Amino acid sequence: MEKKSIPENIDAYIAEFPSEIQSTMNEVRKAIREVAPEATESISWAMPTFKIKKILVQFAGFKNHLGFYPFPETIEHFRDELTSYHTSKGGIQFPHNKPVPFDLIKRIVSYNRDKLIGK
Repeated sequence: MEKKSIPENIDAYIAEFPSEIQSTMNEVRKAIREVAPEATESISWAMPTFKIKKILVQFAGFKNHLGFYPFPETIEHFRDELTSYHTSKGGIQFPHNKPVPFDLIKRIVSYNRDKLIGK
């Protein structure tokens, strides 16, 4: 089995997906950038990663959903707002067949940003 190469940046990562998923990923990226414009972008653990000193959030594309990774404490903090989504200890699944809650994503990113910069 041939190993798939890891994209060198977020643009290359997003380009690997069908156009409708690319659109969602670009909107998620835009939402993150609106809340945390100072965050640096990279690929870490083969996923788009946003950092402010440490990892702020990550996301990844899958066949049926977009995985969003804001860390366990953040998921617990927003638990009541995440009841419509499958969650794990460190991730949230936003199904491709439902609208993505961009306002919630922005609030999650803001929560993590404030923690990282010491607010």
